Amino acid sequence: MAPQSFTVADELHRRSKDDGGIDFLHIGSRWRSAADIEQKSREVAGGLAALGVSKGDRVAVLLPNCSEMIDVFFACSQLGTVLVPLNAWLKGTFLSYQLADCGAGVLVADRLGLESAIPLLAESSIRQLVAVGDDPPATSVPTLAWTELANTGEPTSRPVSPGDPMAIVYTSGTTGVPKGCVLSNGYYTSSPKVIGDCGWLQPGDRLLTAWPLFHSSGQQVALMSALAIGASVVFEAEFSASTFMESAVANDATVLAGVGFMAAALWAQPPRPVDRLHSCRLSWWIPMAADQQKAFEQRFGIPVIAEAFGQTEAFPISMVNAVSPDRKPGTLGTVSDHFEVRLVDDDDNEVPVGTPGEIALRPRHPHVMFSGYWRQPEATLTAWRNLWHHTGDLARTDEHGVLRFVDRKKDAVRRRGENVSSLELEAAIRQHPAVADVAVCAIASATGEDDIRAVVVCAPDQTLDPAELFGFFKRSIPYYAIPRYVEVVEALPVNSLGRVMKHLLRAAAPGPDSWDFEDMGLVVPKGERR
Repeated sequence: MAPQSFTVADELHRRSKDDGGIDFLHIGSRWRSAADIEQKSREVAGGLAALGVSKGDRVAVLLPNCSEMIDVFFACSQLGTVLVPLNAWLKGTFLSYQLADCGAGVLVADRLGLESAIPLLAESSIRQLVAVGDDPPATSVPTLAWTELANTGEPTSRPVSPGDPMAIVYTSGTTGVPKGCVLSNGYYTSSPKVIGDCGWLQPGDRLLTAWPLFHSSGQQVALMSALAIGASVVFEAEFSASTFMESAVANDATVLAGVGFMAAALWAQPPRPVDRLHSCRLSWWIPMAADQQKAFEQRFGIPVIAEAFGQTEAFPISMVNAVSPDRKPGTLGTVSDHFEVRLVDDDDNEVPVGTPGEIALRPRHPHVMFSGYWRQPEATLTAWRNLWHHTGDLARTDEHGVLRFVDRKKDAVRRRGENVSSLELEAAIRQHPAVADVAVCAIASATGEDDIRAVVVCAPDQTLDPAELFGFFKRSIPYYAIPRYVEVVEALPVNSLGRVMKHLLRAAAPGPDSWDFEDMGLVVPKGERR
């Protein structure tokens, strides 16, 4: 039977009626009930409507994890407005492209976000700013304080259906410019059912996570799952390995959630008594190797599950039941009931069991995955060639239908929980006046994700200084996308068509003349990342 589809506003209203005002979400310095969030989000929706925002319009948001992010998320669901949650670390050309591409008329941002965005607004459709917090920077663009946005009147009521878009979430998972994934209300409300059915989250659980709310992991996997399943959720403002377990104890968390590098960072902390003072029954760290899972469980006394696979376009594609005796650590689990999956070769022929192939899928039910790429119909058709969505990831399956990840087919880098487009990063590095050309690639990192290596060709009569180059990166590139290794060469290896042969760069370890910014002490402190 097909799962019943709802809207995000429907789910919030149902929880608001059922909860009776009890705590649902903690962010910042206080707990909030679903009823409180519903009331505040309606006020914010009224304020947005007073600015001329209506159903189908885009509202861009440039905020870290904060209470205002929650309110504007649900306000957009009330209006039928399309939320565009921009990565709060974006700056320069990374931010400029997404601001212009989404076509939003309103931008909601804090002071740091506004400082990054204001110089770029001329290339966008932004006509109104909403400033969160005090001391917004001066600008000629009309600016309204967040505290003045709330309108006690009801927003104009227009029917919102499960198929209507809820958000455009940008993903950098390919070599091209970021694509905006159009995510429907039904997609936001269908994913939690799989997570609940697999026992990853249960009614009454308290989930602790530092996933950012500008990512679908924060919005869909954490926020909407807790809302729909009947759990509560604590959002950390930012991940801190030195305080995360203290927060788990202080907030009586029963489930921890994050990406693999977070677990690696927790493991790297000196053992402390607080490691086992928690009340956690489960933790999710995706991805995480089987031996790392075992070591984490032994030290912290918390069972680990990491057997799941998905992307912004579709989640969860596969997942393991949390209590299954047949769970195989290190795999991707088995295919979700929401999807039909096949592994295919370059000609879209299904490969035999045990042979690596690209993961391709199609939905079994309406509104269980993305609706297409924003303003990129050709990219949508390419991904959906032969009526199967192609993920760009390679896996193999066994005779029991268990998927095992092999490699990324697409040329992307995964660092600190973020996807980094190599094409976009290379374009940003080429803006340095001493750089004639550059190629970036991923190399293995001890965290289980990637480190970034940039191989640079200098412009004629130019040289590069490590500290100066790092300063340029710090000003113009999101902190998570800054290469760790830089090597200056006379020329890049290219084929007969002039295409850089990145497989040769990946195969070669950084040479003795490479700069390792981390070893040189050139890192971006937490307080200077935005």
